[in-house]
Amino acid sequence: MAATRAGISARVKMIFIEILGVKAADLADTAAIVDDLGTDPLKISQLSMLIEEEFGIFIAEESMEQLVTVGDVIDFVWGSKRLYGQ
Repeated sequence: MAATRAGISARVKMIFIEILGVKAADLADTAAIVDDLGTDPLKISQLSMLIEEEFGIFIAEESMEQLVTVGDVIDFVWGSKRLYGQ
């Protein structure tokens, strides 16, 4: 069964909640990972590792640096899953 964007969004946001301890209400797609959520480099690394593990994808460090908002991460995962037909 193919993943939906809404399903991916919910799973990505649960990872953000788990790692950052933020509220779901703070996780709008437009929320900036560093500026709005106060994420430090260690937390970004943890987010990346958990997202890779959860979705079976690879996020290069250069790619993670370009993912500025929560929505950017969701779009990246969605695009990766669609690219590989998952």
